[in-house]
Amino acid sequence: MATVTVNGAQVHYEKTGSGTGPALVLVHGTGSGGAAVNWGQTAPRFTPHRTVITPDLSGTEATVDDGAPLTAEGLAAQVIAVIEDAADGPVDLLGFSMGATVAATVAALRPDLVHRLILVAGWAHTDGDEYLRSFFTLWQDLGTSNPASFGRAVAMTGFSRGFLNSIGHEAFEALIPNMPPTPGTLRHIAYDLRVDIRPLLPRIEAPTLVIGGTQDITVPVEHSRALHAAIRDSSYAEIDAGHVMFFEQEDAFVKLVTDFIA
Repeated sequence: MATVTVNGAQVHYEKTGSGTGPALVLVHGTGSGGAAVNWGQTAPRFTPHRTVITPDLSGTEATVDDGAPLTAEGLAAQVIAVIEDAADGPVDLLGFSMGATVAATVAALRPDLVHRLILVAGWAHTDGDEYLRSFFTLWQDLGTSNPASFGRAVAMTGFSRGFLNSIGHEAFEALIPNMPPTPGTLRHIAYDLRVDIRPLLPRIEAPTLVIGGTQDITVPVEHSRALHAAIRDSSYAEIDAGHVMFFEQEDAFVKLVTDFIA
């Protein structure tokens, strides 16, 4: 475990594994649990062949900051600082959901640091999509008024119906505490409601793979398709899963990522 100071924030990250290629940096999505919740199960699939770096952004329990509103540029600065502190040369950068907006911003602002870019279940802007705006507003409202229902709603919408039915009642109930509506989580959701990285997308130079989930009802797959269309010469793939596709279809996800960065 290590930390790096960025604009007063003490940004936590972990570095594991080994390998001769570029390090793989995994940027988590919304939720104060951060990297451990998103990547705890999946990161070990990459560590036999790669050094894997997992930063915890502001809003997570592991990183301490001043509590100010979050911006794409501010969160990108944290990832940039982690890369400069932990990696030897450009990295393969993967961002999931909220983390996809941050990873895309890093690639646009610091192309020298990004060897390849992977955006998973991401989106470019919230304003203008009434579904997405209302979805995050509902999360925000439930998080402040009904924490138990918030956790259930997040678990219910994070995965496809088929997956939830396949794991059964007890396993579904165990998902509910994974993303509690802490102040940090609510900061992330406020960011999700404001984010707009459209002006940055034409500046991305790194070879890019965009991955969408065909059954994603958190960030519908049309947003991944739009990212692909906006990023010059990007590649595109879909996985038949919900939002947290690396839990539902871990083998398919790992193969897509591994083949792209190989």
